[in-house]
Order: sequence, then C-alpha cells, then structure tokens
Amino acid sequence: MDQSTIATVVGLLGACLVALLLVLVARREADLQRRRASQDVERIREEARAMLADAERRERRVVEREQEVATQRAEIAELERRTRAEAEAVAAAERSAARALDRAEHVAARTLADADRSANERLADARAQARAELESVSGLTQDEALAELTRRIADQAANDAAARVRRAEAQARRTADARARRIVATAVQRLAVPSSAQHALTVLPLPSDEMKGRIIGKEGRNIRHFEALTGVNVLVDETPGSVVLSCFDAERRELAQVALEALMADGRIHPQRIEAAYADAQAGAQERHDAAGHDAAERAGVTGLHPELVRTMGRLRLRSSYGQNVLEHLVECAQVAAATAAEIGADVEVARRGAFLHDLGKALTAEVPGTHAAVGADLARRHGESEAVVNAIAAHHDEVPPATVEAVLVQAADAVSAARTGARRQDVDQYVERMVELEALVTEHQGVRRALAMAAGREVRVVVEPEEVDDRALPHLARAIAQHIEADLTYPGEIRVTVVRELRASATAG
Repeated sequence: MDQSTIATVVGLLGACLVALLLVLVARREADLQRRRASQDVERIREEARAMLADAERRERRVVEREQEVATQRAEIAELERRTRAEAEAVAAAERSAARALDRAEHVAARTLADADRSANERLADARAQARAELESVSGLTQDEALAELTRRIADQAANDAAARVRRAEAQARRTADARARRIVATAVQRLAVPSSAQHALTVLPLPSDEMKGRIIGKEGRNIRHFEALTGVNVLVDETPGSVVLSCFDAERRELAQVALEALMADGRIHPQRIEAAYADAQAGAQERHDAAGHDAAERAGVTGLHPELVRTMGRLRLRSSYGQNVLEHLVECAQVAAATAAEIGADVEVARRGAFLHDLGKALTAEVPGTHAAVGADLARRHGESEAVVNAIAAHHDEVPPATVEAVLVQAADAVSAARTGARRQDVDQYVERMVELEALVTEHQGVRRALAMAAGREVRVVVEPEEVDDRALPHLARAIAQHIEADLTYPGEIRVTVVRELRASATAG
C-alpha cells in the first residue's frame, strides 16, 4: 500500500474510534438520566403516598370534629329546653307573687286610710278643745293671737337687723380707713418712677467748640435761618461744649433738636442743609411717636393696643401738665392702678389698661372739640377697647359716673400720681406767691383769726375766733371759703378746707 491509502485507512479508523467513544458516552449519559428519572419517580411516589396519608388523617379529624359538633348541638338544644321551662316557672311565680302583693297593698291602704281618718278626727277634736281653752284663758281669739305673735317676731327681727347693721358700720369705719391707707401705701411703695422735671430748655453737647461757629454761620446767617424755620431760640454762649435750645413748645423743641443733631453729625451747615434736616426731622416724627408709645406700653405692662392708639400715646411724650410729663404720668398711673387692683382683688388688666389710656385725649384736644376725657373715651371705643376701659377713661374726672370698681381705681391712681412729692414742678416764687394768696383769700372772711396753707397748698387749716363764730356756723363758713377759693384762685387738683374752733377758759387762784 502506498502512503495515501494508509493515511486514509488510519483516518477512517480514527473516525470510527471517535464515533464509538461518542456512542459509549451517549449510552452512559442515557443510563444516568434513566437512573435519575427512576429516582425522581420514586421520590414523587413517596410524596404522593405521604400526601394521601395526610389527607386521610385530616379527613378522619374532620369526621371526628363533626361528631363533636353534633354532640354539642344536642347538648345546647337540651339546655335551651330546660332554660325555657325554668323561665316559664319563674314567670308564673312572679305573676302569683304580684297578685298577692296587690291584694296585700290594697288591704294595707284601706286599713291605713281608716286609721288616718280616725287619727285626724281625734286630732281635730284635741285642737278644738285646746284652742277653746287657750282663748278662754288668754282672752284672745286665734287670729288675734297670731297677729300679736307675728308683730313680736317682726319687731325682734328688725331690732336684730338694726343692731347687726350698726355693728357692721362700726367695724367698717374702724377698718376702712386703715385698709385704704395700707393699700395705697403698698401700691406707691412698689414703684420706682423718677420725679418729673419738664423744662423749656434742651442742652445739646457739641463735638467741639469749633461747631459753634458753623451753627452761627457767616454774620449769623445759619442761626437766624434755623430759628426762623423751627421757631426755637438757639443760645450759643460761653459755656464750652454745649448749645441750648429754648422754646415752651416741646414739639418744636424736639424737631429742632433732631435737626441740629443731624446737622452736627453731617458737619455741613448752611440754609439749604438746614431746611433738608428739618424736613427729615418732621418726616421721622411718626416713627418717634410709635417708638415712644411702644416703649411706654411695655413699661406699663399693657399689650394688644391698636397701632393708632400706640401712636397717639407716643405724642403725649411731648405734653406736660404742671411740669409733669403726661406719658410718664400715664405709665406711673398704670403701675399704681394695677398694684391697687391686685391688693383688693379687682381686675388687674382692666385697671392697668384704663389708667394707662385715661389721658389719651390730651393728644387730640387741639384737633377735636370736647374734654380730653370724652375725646379719649371715644377714640378708645373706636379702636376696639372694652366698655370697662372706655368707662374708666370717660369717668376719671367724674364727667360720667364710674360703672366699675376699676374706674374708681383709675381715679385714685390719677390723684396719687399727680399729688405725690416731686411729681409736678413749680418755681419757688410761684409756689410762695400761691401760698400767700391762698392764706390772704381765706383771712378775708369774718371771724377768721388765722389761715395755714399745708400739704403744698392742697389743704388749708382755718382757725376762727370762738366769740364770733359758733359751732353751728362752722359748716357754713367752710363751704363759703371753699366756694371763694373755687371762684378766685387757679390751682391744680383739690384743696381741702378744715375750720377749727377752740374755746379756752383760764382762771387764777390766789
């Protein structure tokens, strides 16, 4: 054989060998799959037999449960039958008992009625016999005796009531003055407000003395223009480091102060700049009013005010009454009224709010006709204040009657704040002149020996000649002096007139 034939034969043998190997591998794989399939079938058969056994067990349990249920139903039916029988027996017994009870009640009621009739007849006979005996002994009929007894009981009750009233009045007189003094003293002592000193001058510090020359300007041009524009006198004297603004109108003085402070901070002072600074000061007035109103309300402890009321209250910082700043007076009144209300158990918030707003109308008296009490009450009512607060504002000068105890407390707080030492400022000369005038006015009346002005002119003691004025004439003289003071003398608050008559007798034994 040649080489090609051999190669071909070898190739065929190799292919046959490979084919034989593949057949053997396929047979082995098929045997493995058959064994696996047999195992799976056996396993499935085992699971099916287990499931069948479980189903049989469950079926047996269901049959047993049904038998138990049937037994329980039979027992329940027997129990219901016995219960119905017992209920029928109980109902029959109740009906029998009810019939017996009705018969017993009927018999008892009839017996009781017979007994009542018999007892009433015996009682009526006894009363008639007793009445006849009493009438024969006392000589009075029944109606006459009843009238006499009623009169005696009424007289005794009236006497007891009068005695109790007298004891209550005496006790009230003993304790009322002391309690009132204690309450007012406690309320005032709890305050720490400064004494008012409202002046007509404002002193401004200067950053340097060179600023005085700028304020005056060339040939006094700046200072003349400033004074003409603001209506305030500017005093530039030899005092180092300060300049004085003088004006009795507090609002104009404040505008001048704000404008001059702005000019000094800017450093440029000339007529055009002065006009611009003054216009800025006027434009910022509302903001200053708001800030002052909010600050005062916070110090007084009053919350929830309408913004217009806050702004109006802020305007009062520029108002004064006899030298006392009105806004500071209102803060002080609110604190006094709140403390007094807490002492006596009144409504603290109503008293505080009414006292804080009671002079609200003073900011509008130049714009709205009417008294400041009426104007302030109307403004408070229009901005949502309660009727109790409105009445406290309207009644603080007795223009309308006070409707609540808080309104009376507002009146008291107003008087305390105005009358306390240092609250209102007066010049010494004016004070002395007013005291002398008061004493001279009182001594004009016939029979007056001496007049003494006391308590800063709020009380005057009048000593009379006992030979010219008797005891019966003292009240008439006191009223006449008070009317004379009201007609001829201008004064803040009230003046109490006390007339004293003293008769002395002496003798010498020798």
